[in-house]
This record gives sequence, C-alpha cells and structure tokens, in this order.
Amino acid sequence: MKIVKEKIKLLELKSMAAAMFGDLVKAVVDIEKEQMAIDAELHSDEEALLLNEGSEQDDIWGINIYPELSPGERVEFDSMINLRPRVGNRSRGIDDAEIRNKIISIVNTLIEE
Repeated sequence: MKIVKEKIKLLELKSMAAAMFGDLVKAVVDIEKEQMAIDAELHSDEEALLLNEGSEQDDIWGINIYPELSPGERVEFDSMINLRPRVGNRSRGIDDAEIRNKIISIVNTLIEE
C-alpha cells in the first residue's frame, strides 16, 4: 500500500492488479490534496492511511481502477467507505457528479500512460 502524489506508470498499476485482484486496483482518492492511496485489499485500509497522513474524512472517496480500460472508462465508483448519509451520499457509489468528475481528473493526472 502506498500514497501516490506524483505520476505512477500504468504498467505498475497493471502489475498491482494482476498480483491482487486480477483486473482492478482499489484506491482511495483525496480530492482536496489530489492524491490517492493504492494497492490494498480493502478501501478501509487505504482510507486509514490517508487519514493518518492528515486527510479529512469528507475529502476521501473509494474507487476501483481498471488499468486495462481506457482513461474514460477505468474508474469505478464503488466502495463501502462512500456510504455517508450525513453528507447525502446514500450509496456505495458517489452521487455528486462534481466529485466524480474531480476524481476522474485526479486519477487521469496521476496515471502515466
């Protein structure tokens, strides 16, 4: 598990996916710091790592990255950590389109093709 603040090569993500789940890498994105924690079995482990590094709970969201897909299709919004009724997010997805778009932008910026 590690925090990605600078670009990570797509090939490295593909290796992580193959080693853990086959086709995906779990990630938690901090939309304020524009960084992500990756390469853990559980989103909650990545969430804890970011919180320990000073991230705020309301700024972090769980996703799955499918490195074999195109940049526009590789992000899946599905994580138990996204269930936040107190802020209006009542699903494992991310209901706010603005937050989804920001996450896609951050992920695409951090992944080097």
